[in-house]
Amino acid sequence: MTSSNRTQVALVRESTPGVTPTTPRMRKVRLTGESLQFAPTYVDSEEIRDDRMLGDPIKTNQSSSGGINFELSYPDDLSPLSEIIMSAFENTWVNTPQFVNDGTPDSVITDAGTTANTYAVTAGGAAVKLGHLVRATGFTNSANNQIFPVASSTASTIVGTGLALTAETAPPGTAKLKVVGFAGAAGDITALVDGLASTTLDFTTLGIVPGQWVKVGGQAAGTQFAFLISAGAKARAAAFARVTAIAAHKLTLDNLPSGWTTDTGTGKTIWVFVSDQIKNGITPNSVTIERGFLAQPVPSYIVNLGMRVNTFNIEMTSGDKLKGTVAFMGLGGGIGITALDASPDPVTTGVVMAANANVGRLGVNQIQLGAPNWAKGFTLQINNNLRALDAVDSDVPVGINDGECTVTGNMSTYFGSKDEVEAFYNGTPRPINSRVTKNGQALIFQVPRATYRGGGNPQATAKNTDVMANFDFQASQDVLTNAHVLLDRFEYFEA
Repeated sequence: MTSSNRTQVALVRESTPGVTPTTPRMRKVRLTGESLQFAPTYVDSEEIRDDRMLGDPIKTNQSSSGGINFELSYPDDLSPLSEIIMSAFENTWVNTPQFVNDGTPDSVITDAGTTANTYAVTAGGAAVKLGHLVRATGFTNSANNQIFPVASSTASTIVGTGLALTAETAPPGTAKLKVVGFAGAAGDITALVDGLASTTLDFTTLGIVPGQWVKVGGQAAGTQFAFLISAGAKARAAAFARVTAIAAHKLTLDNLPSGWTTDTGTGKTIWVFVSDQIKNGITPNSVTIERGFLAQPVPSYIVNLGMRVNTFNIEMTSGDKLKGTVAFMGLGGGIGITALDASPDPVTTGVVMAANANVGRLGVNQIQLGAPNWAKGFTLQINNNLRALDAVDSDVPVGINDGECTVTGNMSTYFGSKDEVEAFYNGTPRPINSRVTKNGQALIFQVPRATYRGGGNPQATAKNTDVMANFDFQASQDVLTNAHVLLDRFEYFEA
């Protein structure tokens, strides 16, 4: 017998659908339950027998499918949740420039501080531009773990100013350099009514795209606009906005936080944090998933090959954890007693996110839902409408075709005014976004063009109850982002 508490689930990205990489590096999955299966399909003979008996069932084919339930935590790059999101969105993450030793010392980052103010990398350093904010973590010497504005870079170096680094000639496997934002010189970045401006810093060099979110202001007073300091800690933590246009010296923003105003930034070195982003696309991503039943005297390992996300759901309900479910469609599989990887990477350590405490915003039509239409709940679903392809000469599916990327969801609000119900009646498209933050990290789900398709009928169902308005929505193509759904992840920000 075995126990669910001794069940290990791990996965790895496939380069060829249905083919596990040679000597795969498996990564353990965080989950609350699973329904994965690799199962044969049988049919019965139609023969008529005079003994009223039936012959053995006839096996026709077999396939992989099933799901995983999880609680939402930050999806670190290359983590199982990050890979699952890639499969759900049928796209790859667009990450800010990053350099990661990823378990192998002195591999990608090869030095810190031997040359003053300089980190050395094997390649790609030129992607880091003047003004970028780089966060250095995981170095042996604490002095080398810091955030700094970039002064210059080459293909193999990233240089700051006055960093006071300690020479480290073989950075450990945990070492990482990542662009987390940008900063202007003192007084260079100013706040406009509709965004940010600069005199010297060229915004077009920083890799920012329309539809991407930014967080304005750092923790130190010298990196924040004065009006955000005056507004208090809660306002500083909520100073996120979305980019709609990029010019050399202007970032046009919408979804600006409450109380946003103009500010010359006199004497301030303003910090602005930026995100990685993914949006729905046309690039299939498949994974191999392995379950290990470790409580058995000789553990069994069941493998599902070519697993692609068919549906992906996120649920945000007041008073509960943020939960997710994912349903896969796959190709082949099997069972054995040898693990694909004897030492899979451990699970990530990010804290589970919750409604109320961590949902900083549910925005509709560029305004945070609040009095009198407070939000009670929000769900989002991606359906890739996958279809398994069967061939008469194969006992497993030979491929998977995708269909339309259908993005739907539900938003539950208190019925405090006519605004959203009127939008439902009129068929008025609404941009919807939801921001979740925890421990200096953030996720922003956005459906930039959604139309309410159902619900929207406030009813007094009984006495002593609140009248609610529940809206079922569906996404359509947004011109600015060319997307149905996007997800921004901030690996680090300050408030």
